[in-house]
Amino acid sequence: MNAKPKILLIGTCDTKADEILFMKSSMEGQGAQVLIMDVGVLGKPKFKTDFANEDVASAAHTTIADIIAVGDENHAMAKMAEGASVLAKKLQRDGLIDGMIALGGTLGTDLALDVAAALPLGVPKFVISTVAFSHLIPPERISTDLMMILWAGGLFGLNSICKSSLAQACGAVVGAARAAVKPQASRPIVGMTSLSILKYMWFLKPELEKRGYELAVFHTTGMGGRAFESVASQKGFAAVMDFSLQEVVNHENGVLATSAGADRLENAGRMGIPQIVAPGAIDMVDIPSWLPVPPHWAARPYHAHNRLVGSIITDQEGRREAARSILRKLDRALGPVAFILPAGGIEEWDQPGQPLHDPEGLQAFVDTIRLGVKPPIIFYDMPDHINSPAFAQKALAIFDEWVASGVIPPGNP
Repeated sequence: MNAKPKILLIGTCDTKADEILFMKSSMEGQGAQVLIMDVGVLGKPKFKTDFANEDVASAAHTTIADIIAVGDENHAMAKMAEGASVLAKKLQRDGLIDGMIALGGTLGTDLALDVAAALPLGVPKFVISTVAFSHLIPPERISTDLMMILWAGGLFGLNSICKSSLAQACGAVVGAARAAVKPQASRPIVGMTSLSILKYMWFLKPELEKRGYELAVFHTTGMGGRAFESVASQKGFAAVMDFSLQEVVNHENGVLATSAGADRLENAGRMGIPQIVAPGAIDMVDIPSWLPVPPHWAARPYHAHNRLVGSIITDQEGRREAARSILRKLDRALGPVAFILPAGGIEEWDQPGQPLHDPEGLQAFVDTIRLGVKPPIIFYDMPDHINSPAFAQKALAIFDEWVASGVIPPGNP
């Protein structure tokens, strides 16, 4: 427990001086040490900051005068975001901050998202924003452990409504910084992707733990895949079992709400992490179930999973394109890749009698994979369903073989 956490407070001190001073006082009242970073470009603040806007501009290899001279607010905030991200990352790396909090409208939020993305998983990050949780914010801009709160009634000046939001946010980031546990696994971590309709994790988790590994399962509903890719990009996994690739299909079909970004299924390969891959749930596109089904999908089978998300089954050409996309991504991998093709089915609802049963569509995917897969991808073609014991056992057998041959580092029982 960190009794006196150091919090980086980011804002435009020229226009939001009262709010920033209120937040500083609130956090100091809770025992935190507060460092203020000014990212404003319209004037000088009426109080001393720990990092002036000139410091921020300098970190982006420019000056405030040059930023102002361009005369474009988007350019100005983008350059300040660049500098603020560099400074924040260095402060965290040097042990000078334990958490970050920022406030702003659309401009300030745009900057704050970049700073949050520059800080590693496990460092508390809080953004107070007039567009918190808005569809204006692309999923790929949201850091894996970012916390947000709506800055209600706070666009201009302090009042009792916005003080409530500011005070809650200050308490949250201080409490999080006190309680934060940095990811420092004593055992190698295996990253796995899954949905609730995929069952292999029930068998594989205890087996991997018996072998001295820690299993982290990521829910592939957009943000889960984004978190998975973020950890992989930092080489946080000893190996991955990437068995739920639906987010690849969501992204290809332009469904941003459930996309994990263009680099889904790429970062483990880029970092040379051993990958065991299977095409779980690639027959579905997930859309918000509270919106009408888009007209071009109206004739396709649809399953409302709950009041948040529903699944539309893709057609045969959509399956073929999914297969081609998966193989393109895996072909670029710099580390070993094993691909398991469960030709008997790839998710719970594609079985006979279920709402997304489509044997012709499944066959289109299977045929495209069989024709397109090539070395160095190691290909395992099996007749079983992805939810069968045989699939999970095959995945474990590949894992064990790679451990025995030194491809995957040994566990720590």
